[in-house]
Amino acid sequence: MSFIKTNVALIGLLLLPLYSYGFSYEAPSVTPEVGSGYEDKPGWATSSFAVAAANPLATDAGYQVLRAGGNAVDAAVAVQMVLTLVEPQSSGIGGGAFLMHYDGIRVQAYDGRETAPAAVSGELFIEQGEPLAFMDAVASGLSVGVPGTLKMLEKAHATHGQLPWEVLFEPAITLAEEGFAVSQRLHTSLANDEALRQDALASAFYYDASGEPIAIGETLTNPALAAILQRIASEGSVALYEGEIAENLVHRVQTHPARPGDMTLEDLSSYQALERDPLCTPWQQWEVCGFPPPSSGHITVMQILGMLDQQPLLEAPLDNAAASSGWLHQFLESSRLAFADRGRYIADPAFVEAPGGDWSLMLAPEYLASRSALIGPESMGDSAEPGNPGEQAVSFASQPEQPEYGTSHMSIIDAEGNAIAMTTSIEQAFGSRMLADGGTGLPGGYMLNNELTDFSFVPEVDGERVANRVEPGKRPRSSMAPTLVFDQESGELVASLGSPGGAAIIHYTARTLVAMRDWGQNAQAALNLPHAITLGGDVFVEQGRFPAETIEDLRERGHTVTERELTSGLQTIMRLDDGTLFGGADPRREGVVMGD
Repeated sequence: MSFIKTNVALIGLLLLPLYSYGFSYEAPSVTPEVGSGYEDKPGWATSSFAVAAANPLATDAGYQVLRAGGNAVDAAVAVQMVLTLVEPQSSGIGGGAFLMHYDGIRVQAYDGRETAPAAVSGELFIEQGEPLAFMDAVASGLSVGVPGTLKMLEKAHATHGQLPWEVLFEPAITLAEEGFAVSQRLHTSLANDEALRQDALASAFYYDASGEPIAIGETLTNPALAAILQRIASEGSVALYEGEIAENLVHRVQTHPARPGDMTLEDLSSYQALERDPLCTPWQQWEVCGFPPPSSGHITVMQILGMLDQQPLLEAPLDNAAASSGWLHQFLESSRLAFADRGRYIADPAFVEAPGGDWSLMLAPEYLASRSALIGPESMGDSAEPGNPGEQAVSFASQPEQPEYGTSHMSIIDAEGNAIAMTTSIEQAFGSRMLADGGTGLPGGYMLNNELTDFSFVPEVDGERVANRVEPGKRPRSSMAPTLVFDQESGELVASLGSPGGAAIIHYTARTLVAMRDWGQNAQAALNLPHAITLGGDVFVEQGRFPAETIEDLRERGHTVTERELTSGLQTIMRLDDGTLFGGADPRREGVVMGD
């Protein structure tokens, strides 16, 4: 793909002292807002570069790295390390991530998804012949996968990084040592989580003696994490995967008091981040590039959009209740059909063959036209069946959905036109509810993921294997959908976007793309619109955001509708026609966009 790069030679000369003597992190001038709940945000316009992340302190770290001459990958490393500290409920070095990267010439997909330990079996979450209750599986050593975020970032940085690896940790180390003000979101997450209180280290660090979480605005330091990040900064990712920090991680997993896991030091030391071929799909005037399996995000998003394109064109559901219900019906029915395919076919490609040997067959226009033809005026409810995009050597059963909440997203475009979209996760809020201090004996640390609960809890259904069953070394299927968008004619970058939200990531991303392309919404206005989702059964609409007549009309069409909070965390940066950037941060979370 072609792209006109910004001339940064003069900028590079001006910043030469920073390259020579190291990046100097300055105290941030932004803090998370104390308020909570939904509130429209205005969006941010920048002329040269932009970074959008889920917490202002993390955004500021990326911004400072970009100002110092770092590129998009450099900024992503700094942002993730700060998120590990200030948003421990959502992501961190104890989890996994997918990163889409564009260097002005090609798109790359970096896979840092967790893997199952070598000792697991398909019965991992079966106890006395029955699947464990979801939260019993989550808050345990059984759920912890081998983390991949750090090795993935190191792999991407080794190829594309501009500033030295060690200086990118300075913002997070400084904030961990000097402290940061606890935000409303972190406080609320702590207050609402009973399982985290059961972990001795987490309870002592985040709660007082009476079980009350650390207060909003209180300064929180994290000495253990500072020490861990200092080791990683100087030694590289090996500091997490071998030696004392690795031994501590394995010890925490193997000594869980209720359900210990089987992770070993060999599991950690043998982990490999991967580079995969991205999936780039034509969609009207755009080409949308996303992550291939083990993520189901891109395929399912593009199936929904492809089926919608075959439906009668309806008025944009922005101000008119009748228009809302008509388009929403199409969107929800497309989602049901796409999720039926997702549950049957998509899993780690090292263990499961794509239908017909090619994942793109699930996005073939003729196939999506045949699927879209199944959409009628009434809802099909939970009766949507998977289609047949191509033959497989093994027939698979479908997998039921589980919730997921502990995820974050960042989008970055640097001054040279390099771009990343990175979705990063520990799966549930606070992951497995285990804090690891790296063996430092200091207060704090980082959260361990529970990504293995993204596998099917049952290995077979009616005698057929489930594609996303637990197997040794396997990467659990994900819904993460980091997305880069290009203009088909010019090849120029149009946007970077993505969201947390578990399986609902797919709906959030698909709706945002429609809003930006079909409804002419800018990067922020698209995020401000209300959400509606279905995983194949009931419909959930964002509480208090839809007119009563819209909800009633959906019910008359046969949808079972419930209002609930749908806390996405979308981040979007869009390149405007004049070449400037306009960024949006989800109003449901505390993120911001910064840039020059």
